[in-house]
Amino acid sequence: MKEKIKLKQTNKIREIKKTTSDKRTYRRTSVLLLLQKGKSAAEIADTEIVSESTARNIRNRYDEGGIDLAINDRERSGRPPILSDADKQRIAAKACSNPPKGFSRWTVRLLTNEIAGDENIPTVSRESVRNVLNEHHTKPWLQKMWCIPTINEEYVERMEDVLDVYERPYNPKVPTVCVDEKPIQLLGDRLTSIPATISGKSKKVDYQYERQGTANVFVGIEPKQGQYFTKVTERRTKLDFAEFIKTIHDFYPLASRINLVMDNLNTHNKSSLTEKYGEEIGSKIWSKFEVHYTPKHASWLDQAEVAIGIFSSQCLGKDRIPTIEQLKERTLLWTKNANKTKIKINWKFTTKKARVKFGYKKVNGSRKIILAKNVKD
Repeated sequence: MKEKIKLKQTNKIREIKKTTSDKRTYRRTSVLLLLQKGKSAAEIADTEIVSESTARNIRNRYDEGGIDLAINDRERSGRPPILSDADKQRIAAKACSNPPKGFSRWTVRLLTNEIAGDENIPTVSRESVRNVLNEHHTKPWLQKMWCIPTINEEYVERMEDVLDVYERPYNPKVPTVCVDEKPIQLLGDRLTSIPATISGKSKKVDYQYERQGTANVFVGIEPKQGQYFTKVTERRTKLDFAEFIKTIHDFYPLASRINLVMDNLNTHNKSSLTEKYGEEIGSKIWSKFEVHYTPKHASWLDQAEVAIGIFSSQCLGKDRIPTIEQLKERTLLWTKNANKTKIKINWKFTTKKARVKFGYKKVNGSRKIILAKNVKD
């Protein structure tokens, strides 16, 4: 056996062995330390750390290039890449194009098959195509709902008006309430479902169902207090809306004014209340509200949408509700619990963030805006 490894390098080897988490590095440093003690390759093989030939190779590589070469593998040339950068760009571009006729979207399998018929791109596996898509952060099978039109003065004015209301500090005499509606389809089971009576079993529901009509749920929330309002109706008429608004009005007898945030639906106006309660009483109820309409295609600005999401997941879930009576009972119980637990909404989107997000700024505080990228106040 060749001479021992010099002691001045032993401390470095021990430090590497102590700090490494790689099993291969740990074994190789262990072999080096045994070689430093004068052990032969055969003796090291007896410890079952590595084979005799591996121990001999580690020693030879140490003599050739020191610790680094003994511990680390030599660089390998590897297999040359099948796809060039230009090929990857072509694959990404095809994924961003329209899929073949008869298909609604691209899949990795479909994209791979299409590439196989393209003379400009080498034939590759589905995994290679998947890797190219990951490199370009491209997912052609996904789609997102578009909900924001072109930003103009009217859109900005209404958006900032609503956001300014949200930024006001809480005032019990001037509460802010957001309102919206949710249509519900009433569905009944043709066959009785089987409950999960045994541990580890799931509830079984037959795939067949019966349509039992539709209903509507008005949902309102005071976000900063976690106060919820709900009302189940057969339809979404002006009179139904008027009754719901009067419920909110009567809940705040000591309020001097109520900020009301909602979309600009044709029933969301004063005429609904005057038609239901008469000109005098209807006008008096409506006068207590300071109405703030969200812009068109901006339902996301209404925090009642968040409340509807909570209501849908917690109260409705995936259950089939066959009658409006059952919907009313369930909604009433959920509302009582929600107002008991006081689930608030922590709204963080502000006017300042909106100007940066949508890339605009106002001209001297007027309605006129200037569109620009990454505008900062």
